[in-house]
This record gives sequence, structure tokens and C-alpha cells, in this order.
Amino acid sequence: MCGIVGIVNRDRTPVSRDLIVGMRDTIVHRGSDSQGDFVDGHVGLGHCRLAIIDLSAAGTQPLANESGDVLLTFNGEVYNFQELRSELKSKGHFFKSRTDAEVVLHAYEEWDESCLGRFNGVFAFAIWDARQGKLFLARDRFGAKPLYYVANEHFLAFASEIKALLVHPSIKVEVCPEALNEYFTFQNILSDLTLFKGVRLLPAGHWMTVSAEEEGPGLQVQRYWDYEFPARPVKCSEEEAAEEVHRLFVQAVRRQLVSDVPLGVYLSGGMDSGSIMAVAGSTLGRLATFTCGFDLTSASGMELAFDERKKSELLANLFKSEHYEVVLHAGDMEEVMPELIWHLEDLRVGQCYPNYYIARLASKFVKVSLCGGGGDELFGGYPWRYFHLMGSDGRDDYLRKYYAYWQRLVADEDKPGLFNDDTLCRIGDHQTFDVFRGVLAGWDQPLTTNEEMINAAFYFELKTFLHGLLLVEDRISMANTLEVRVPFLDNDLVDFALSLPVSYKVRTTDGFGRVDENEPGKRQRTELRTNAGKIVLRNAMSRLIPPEITEQMKQGFSAPDASWFRGESIDYINRLLRDPDARLNEFLRPEYVSTVLNDHSSGTANRRLLIWAMLSFEWWLRLFLHNEPLPEKQGGWSRRGVSADV
Repeated sequence: MCGIVGIVNRDRTPVSRDLIVGMRDTIVHRGSDSQGDFVDGHVGLGHCRLAIIDLSAAGTQPLANESGDVLLTFNGEVYNFQELRSELKSKGHFFKSRTDAEVVLHAYEEWDESCLGRFNGVFAFAIWDARQGKLFLARDRFGAKPLYYVANEHFLAFASEIKALLVHPSIKVEVCPEALNEYFTFQNILSDLTLFKGVRLLPAGHWMTVSAEEEGPGLQVQRYWDYEFPARPVKCSEEEAAEEVHRLFVQAVRRQLVSDVPLGVYLSGGMDSGSIMAVAGSTLGRLATFTCGFDLTSASGMELAFDERKKSELLANLFKSEHYEVVLHAGDMEEVMPELIWHLEDLRVGQCYPNYYIARLASKFVKVSLCGGGGDELFGGYPWRYFHLMGSDGRDDYLRKYYAYWQRLVADEDKPGLFNDDTLCRIGDHQTFDVFRGVLAGWDQPLTTNEEMINAAFYFELKTFLHGLLLVEDRISMANTLEVRVPFLDNDLVDFALSLPVSYKVRTTDGFGRVDENEPGKRQRTELRTNAGKIVLRNAMSRLIPPEITEQMKQGFSAPDASWFRGESIDYINRLLRDPDARLNEFLRPEYVSTVLNDHSSGTANRRLLIWAMLSFEWWLRLFLHNEPLPEKQGGWSRRGVSADV
């Protein structure tokens, strides 16, 4: 993976090479192997490279075609590039490198924007097409690679990370009130907004063009792909489905093993990562594997199952990997928080500091790591989420029930207590339910049967929750100059998974509506009732890993923060969030923040997600809105300066 930046000045003012270099160097952590830039009048491109395939200088970008009138800056991997390369060579294209990036360049020359339908991989790229005087940008189907932009009548600037855009002298940091409303509702942003006012995210599965001339066509955004669930599922037996899932999974993992640098696997102890390890190890031999565990001395309840080191060690021993572990303790969040938020910048789902530590560990040994992301969203790994929907009386009732579930942080009726008067005024009539409903506008099938309702839930989670996880994974891995690959997001495997009957993923759909949401242990009972979800995947992976892994209950990757936020971390949390001069008091009501902390510390409620969101927003405000420097760390890291004086 790499980092990309660029500017097109539509008013034809020259682009400063120093500006392009300044933007590029702000995200050099994404690729320190080589840097390149291209400036021609009012157009500029920049690139920092993490060399994975063809380590020679021939892979340096921006990359030009033979005539020099089409240039590419590319971030990602296209795993079927060798087949495409052969096809393009037969059509007369000449290649000077072995990179997949050059295949993307010539594929655009040959097929224009329809080239996107031919790529099996994850990517974000920009092509300056001097022949047509336009900039063409695109993002992969699933949104694994980010692409942010700022556009107005005078210019368009884009980058892999927002901090690169902040180098531009015309881009100022302001909080986007609508995005803030989304974040404190969903702990995610479901639209194309970001917390940075004016900075947008090109949606997954979309391309965008803009003319380099003010009188030419303005910004045009077009969707080229979306998740499609067929009205009639594929006709095959459960066993036949499992056999095909197994075949496609093995094919997907092997596709993603192409690399000219050391490659490893994140090993959580679960079925998804364990299956990846089984295929990768049998294909390449001894591999490095990486696990993050937790000190559970002060944990309680369900948190006592959060440390999966024993299961990871079982798999590592079974497949004879070179295994490494990092163990987190209460207080490790505090040490990494400012650095983490500086890299995250676009705040999204969940507590992710454990992911940051495991990426840092892996980066000491490999440049590429495979992970199990996507398996849950594709194969029904969250069965307890779906009982909220059963028995819905039509589409409107369905939307209201599902929206109530996804208000993960603060419900609409509590927002006047959360946001201060000025923030409420700035939010105005923005409604997060409309944003939520907008995502499901893409679901054009009926919502009358349990199967249709669950498939619509899968659609929503793939578009939003998985997308948020992918964005976080990109930031965390690239902060450590590490490429992370996601074999479950292989085109062929995804397409087949979408075609399967719901009953092959979640065993039954009967009885969900009869679960009392106030019933203690409802999640565990729901899991047992549905055989814990991922039925066909468990069957398929049983060919690769032992039953003690495939038959275990679903366990998410999380630190015991509910306990730590009441114990060892409470002083840190109070110091940041109860401070009368806390930056988040500019947007939130201090009394609401105190109530949340009191409820959590007393055990009245588990508010760990909201506390994490508040901590993240506090640091975001300090680092970006108020431009405070990162605290100095022993061993030396510091915030790379963002300056408009370039």
C-alpha cells in the first residue's frame, strides 16, 4: 500500500511543487521506500511508496504511459493483475515493470472507467488524463482504501489521509456539525462527510471525474458497484455450498499471497484468521503470526474470555508458525492515545488501540499481514443483532427498529442533553435517521420475510460497519508502514456469499422477535438458538482447522475496557474529560459527560463505547482544531508539522 495526493487548479493557477511535496511528506509513513511527484502547470500528483511487488525503481510513481499523457498515482493491490497484464499485452500494451499499478494504468487506457469492473483487489487511485483534460479518481468496491477530497469552483485536492489536505493553504480546520451528529449517534459516519468541514470521502464502489478547466464539466461522482443480494438465492445443498465456499476461500487466500517482501498473518484465535493461516502456511511454509492478548487481572464477567492467546497458540503450534504476542495492560491506552488519534483523524467504529499495538508488533517482522476482516459481515457473524428486526410490520417499522439498534452512543431524544446550545444550533435540522434511511435506500427488494429483513441487515452492515472497520484498519496499519490484506473481500468469494440463503448463515429465523431485550444473557441465548451464526462458513472451514476452533462461540476482538474504565484508567479519563478546560466542552455539555462517567464508574451502565468516543473526540480537537503538538515520547516520535506556508 502507499499514499497518494494531488491537486487540480481549475482556475489554471500553477500548482506549487513544494505544496505537492509537503502534502506527500505529511503521509510518508504510508510508504517510505520511495517518493515521487509530478507537476505540469495547474496539475500536480504525489506518491509515497511501500514497495511490495517489484521492488525496483521501475515501480516509482507517479507512473506515466509511453506517451506521457496519462499518469497514475495508486494505493492498494490488484490481485488478478497478472491475468490482466497478459490480456493487455496481447492488445499491444508495453510494460516496463512487474507492478500491479502499471496494469491499472494500461487497463484505464484500454477500457476507460469500465476497467474498474475487471479489478479484484482493494485500491484508491487517481489518473491525470491529459488527452481529455480530466482527473479520474476511483475507490475499490468495499472501501478498504480511503480517498478524501476537497472541491470548489477553483480547485480539487485529494489525498489518502486528511492531514495531507490540511497542508493546502486554502483548507482550514472546522468541525462539521452534521458529521459530529452522525458520529455521536452511530460511532461511525454513514454519509460521505468527515469531522473536517468541507472534506469528503469518495464512497466505496464509486469513481469521480473533474475537468481541469473551469468551463469544463464539474465534479461528477458515479457508482460502479454495490452489494447485490439476488431475489432468489443460489440453488444448492448446504454441503455443496460449504464445498464451494471452501474452494473460493482457498483461491482467495492464495491470490493474496503474492509478495516480494515478508508476509505474515494476524492470528486472533478465531475461525476466520485461523483458516487464513491454514491456507497460507500450507502454501508458503513457515510464516510469522501475531496475536494481541490482554491482562485480565482486573477484568470480570464476559471480559474474562477476551484473551484469546491460548487458542492462538494452539493454531500456531498446529501450523508451526513463528509466533509473536503482545500483551496489553490497563494504562496502555493512555500511552498511545494521542499518536493513535493523530493517525486515525477520521474517527470511526470501536476501541482500536489494541489493533494499533498488534500492527506495530507485526511491522517489526513483515511488511504485509493477512487478517480475517469481512467474514462476520458476509456470513452472519452477529446473529444477536437481527432479532431486533423480526416481526417488523413493513419497511417503515423495520427502519425504525433497526435505527434504534444502531444508535450505539446517544439516542436522538438524549441529544439535547449531550450537545450544547451552540452545537445544536449548528446541527440545525440535520436528522441522522434520514442518513440511516439513505443507506438502505440502496436495498430495492421487499422487506416482508425474515430472510429479506436479515439480508437487508447484512447489506447495511457491509456498507457501514465493515466500511468503518476497513478505514480504521487502513490507518492503523499504514501508521506502522504495514500493508494488511483481507482475503474474505475477494470478488468471487463475496459474490457467492451474497447469493447464499440466509438459513445457510443463521440457522433459523424463527423466534427472534420473542427475545426480550431486557433478558439477561440474551446475546448468548440468541447465539445458541441460531447455532452461533456463520453456519456454512463453519462447515467450510472445518476442512482446514480443528473443531475446537470452528465450533466455538463468536468472540469479538476487544480489550476489557468496561473494567479498566472503572479501575486503572479512571484517573486518566477523569483528568481529560472532567477538566473544566476540556476541549470537548466547546461542543458537549460538561454535565452530560459527568453523568456518563458517573454511570459507568458506579456500574449503573456500561458506557465504554461512549467514553471511548469522548476521549477520541477530545484528542481530535486538541490535535487538529487547536493544533496542539503531540506529547513527546521516549524514543522519539512527534507530529509531522502541518503548515500552510509551503
